[in-house]
Amino acid sequence: MKKRILFAILGLILIVAILGAVKALQIGAMIDQGKKFVPPPETVTTATARAESWDTALTAVGTLTAVQGVTVAAELPGKVVKIAFDPGTAVLKGDILLKQDTTSEEAQLPGAVAQATLARSNRQRAETLLKDQIISQADFDTTVASHVQALSLADSIRATIAKKTIRAPFSGRLGIRQVNLGQILREGDPIVTLQTLDPIYADFTLPQQQLARLRLGLPVKVTADALPGETIEGRITAISPLIDADTRAVKIQATVSNRAEKLRAGMYVNVAVGLPVRQKVLIIPATAVMYAPYSDSVFVIEQAKDGKGTVVRQQFVRLGEKRGDFVTLNSGLKDGETVVSTGVFKLRNGQSVVVDNNNAPTFQQSPKPENN
Repeated sequence: MKKRILFAILGLILIVAILGAVKALQIGAMIDQGKKFVPPPETVTTATARAESWDTALTAVGTLTAVQGVTVAAELPGKVVKIAFDPGTAVLKGDILLKQDTTSEEAQLPGAVAQATLARSNRQRAETLLKDQIISQADFDTTVASHVQALSLADSIRATIAKKTIRAPFSGRLGIRQVNLGQILREGDPIVTLQTLDPIYADFTLPQQQLARLRLGLPVKVTADALPGETIEGRITAISPLIDADTRAVKIQATVSNRAEKLRAGMYVNVAVGLPVRQKVLIIPATAVMYAPYSDSVFVIEQAKDGKGTVVRQQFVRLGEKRGDFVTLNSGLKDGETVVSTGVFKLRNGQSVVVDNNNAPTFQQSPKPENN
């Protein structure tokens, strides 16, 4: 009985060993096959790194401000009896915007005018009497003072009436109405905003290192997300004499044409200051770059070591300025080297590729929205 059990155990061990050996042979064969496996070549498009001369520009993000902009407010308390403007319309300097109740002042004005007239007559008579030495100099001075006071009272009433007739302080475009007919306004209550939009200011900052390159009159190009595909030109009209002690930046103001009034105060814009010096750069399509936190890289097209086929070599690069579909290279490539222009995310170093540029995209420095 014991011998039978022993033979059974030995037989079981032998079977397990045979199965293990077979499995090990199968796994080894699969590993060898994996080592010998060569993935099929990947089809790619290519572009050539080329040298160009670009306009030198300093870029910044700016804010638009009105050349003149105020909130028209009530100067004196009073009741609104007439609103003479429509919100959002253009007005000229001196146009009437609103009238407050002036019935009390208008009722007082004739009496003040009559008092001023009487005081003038008394002064004229006093001048004659003074010449004849009928009255003293003190009496004459009192008459003159009475005349001046009467004139002052009449002028004060007229000024109050004028101040309760609110006029546009300058030409521009009105905003949203903030008062209603019959409303009692207090001193300083807002009525409507008024902005001069053509031209308009673009305020932005640049690092203090760029101050030596800046001067009045340099051209400026302004773009905004609200106006896709449009570039509006202007010129630098003011450079602040102060450097911000916290940011070490200088504030700059450019005046930009805005005839169509598409730009509005408060909008943020992208500003590019054109410098008179052109710079030589090496450019490639931005889609040729594989971006990574540790370093950006491109795949350079090379001949395989065995002379059969084409392979790619991953090359780390340092990027510079980006314009449209292109990006400049500070280091990593030479003029004339060919790189993969699309689909770099699916490649690896040393992989075989097949170049097919029949469907290669067209890259532009100033692409239009429909070409993006």
